[in-house]
Amino acid sequence: MSELRKLQSQGVHHITLTGADRRTSIDFWEGLLGMPFVFEQPNLDNPAESHLYFDPGDGRLITVFTNEDRTGTADRTPTDPGCVHHIAFSLSQATFAQAVERLDERGIRHSGVKDRGFMDSIYFEDPLGLLIELASYRFEPPAGHTHAGVLLEAHRIRVARGDYNIAQVHLADAIETLVARSQDSLSEDRTPADPYG
Repeated sequence: MSELRKLQSQGVHHITLTGADRRTSIDFWEGLLGMPFVFEQPNLDNPAESHLYFDPGDGRLITVFTNEDRTGTADRTPTDPGCVHHIAFSLSQATFAQAVERLDERGIRHSGVKDRGFMDSIYFEDPLGLLIELASYRFEPPAGHTHAGVLLEAHRIRVARGDYNIAQVHLADAIETLVARSQDSLSEDRTPADPYG
């Protein structure tokens, strides 16, 4: 028997959703969420549908199958096992601070700001009932590290301390740990000091 090997992921390539008509998709993904509409072609597996591509801000893609004969419903999409619960998109703190006001301007019902410890979130449904999360990290990773790397280290710190959920102190300590681990110093003693004492 041969040894099992992984199919190593290197990021989300794209997410494809079933949409209604073309205009609804463009108005939501580009007109509300600001994702440039970058490409369109027929759905190569179903010629009755079009395939729209949007850039969510990182050069990867959100794609939508549309059909002009299909109308949407605002009913909440299923959340049964195997179904998508929600999709989250990253916002800068500057944009996130405006999110409630900008959703309210359109009369879009939303959750208000939710404290997630390491980020802030706002939830609302797209025109077809898919739950969308707008998320904004409360931290920036140090140079050479990722948000995921900081969260992994913060998780280890939280668990070691017996804390229930992640908080900003875990993030700050994780960033300090990662910097100390990855950046050399000429100092022999890098422990915290009080230069005013």
